[in-house]
Amino acid sequence: MLTHRSVCLLGIPWDAHSSYMQGPALAPAEIRRAFDCDSANKWTESGIDLGQAGIIHDAGDLALEDDPDPMARIQTRVTELLDRNLSLLCLGGDHAVTYPVVKAVSRKYAPLNILHFDAHPDLYDELDSDRLSHACPFARIMETGLVARLVQVGIRCLTGHQKQQAEKFGVEVHEMKDWQGPPALTFDGPLYISVDMDALDPAFAPGVSHWEPGGLSVRQMLQVLQQVTANPIVGADLVEYNPRRDPSGRTAMVAAKLMKELMGLLVA
Repeated sequence: MLTHRSVCLLGIPWDAHSSYMQGPALAPAEIRRAFDCDSANKWTESGIDLGQAGIIHDAGDLALEDDPDPMARIQTRVTELLDRNLSLLCLGGDHAVTYPVVKAVSRKYAPLNILHFDAHPDLYDELDSDRLSHACPFARIMETGLVARLVQVGIRCLTGHQKQQAEKFGVEVHEMKDWQGPPALTFDGPLYISVDMDALDPAFAPGVSHWEPGGLSVRQMLQVLQQVTANPIVGADLVEYNPRRDPSGRTAMVAAKLMKELMGLLVA
């Protein structure tokens, strides 16, 4: 009988560095609710039953509202969980939370590779005088020198400055204008996956702060994930779902589907 590793789920309800509108801080609770909805089961497409006892360890949500340094608190908590040799899936929050998470992960698993799904490269050196903006995490991450390779999929908002940043850091950018099917991606060494919900076309996931038409379908994103070759996959995050733009709860179900398949990759 096949056995699987457990996966740790950590909510990071923080969106103080969002540039356009807030709301992603509400996401962890809504994604959990959708994941537990009786309209779907907990089997992944790869055939793993996440409903088995001991598969999911839920570490709850970080309490960050009154913390004087939320970024440091995020990094500390992730480090604590990694020290217990847990595979970790983080639910944001805006994309700014990925920086402290990856800082912790990259110190345990170096050199780290990152697969990043997004409409935006998030490579600004700063945005609105904020170097920790949700538009900047991958600039901060690449500056650490602890990441060997960053591959971005779904990009369709590449500005001149961010193109220069991508060239500076050697980022592999797969733009939607060049899409000819899921890229076959192979990574040598540990892999971290970061999924921004706005990588999806808003026709599939309207519950995001930034509507950018021309994105991935849910199936296209799943195909990329299902074809990735990496050993091991050490962590992931799912960010930028905004319940305030999702009155029907449809995007929450999409987020729960992605969460389920990401956990399947982590425990396999």
